[in-house]
Amino acid sequence: MTRSIILFAHGSRDPLWRAPMEAVARRIATQQPERPVACAYLELCEPSLPAAAADQVTRGATLITIVPMFLGTGKHAREDLPILVQQLRDAHPGVAFSVQQAIGEDPRMTALMAEIACETPP
Repeated sequence: MTRSIILFAHGSRDPLWRAPMEAVARRIATQQPERPVACAYLELCEPSLPAAAADQVTRGATLITIVPMFLGTGKHAREDLPILVQQLRDAHPGVAFSVQQAIGEDPRMTALMAEIACETPP
């Protein structure tokens, strides 16, 4: 079973907006080079989630974990993402898709954000 990760975010026309998520993808690729990772966007930039998933499947992925890179479970994570994931399951019946909770709802992330917020500015 070949596992891969897709980091999924809203998207923006501003290429600088994507930099933090692409940095996360690079860090995963460095720390776990055997695990393919890709970024995907709901709108305003490429690749889309279907395109990123199709690329991962073409590369041999049989289990794809989608990580919603949202601070909370808003409309996109609650309504749009389940529809997209069902479309992926229909398009790729031999692939297992799992979806993690929104990254910002992980207690480790909220603790880190609180720690950063409490730092004294330079």
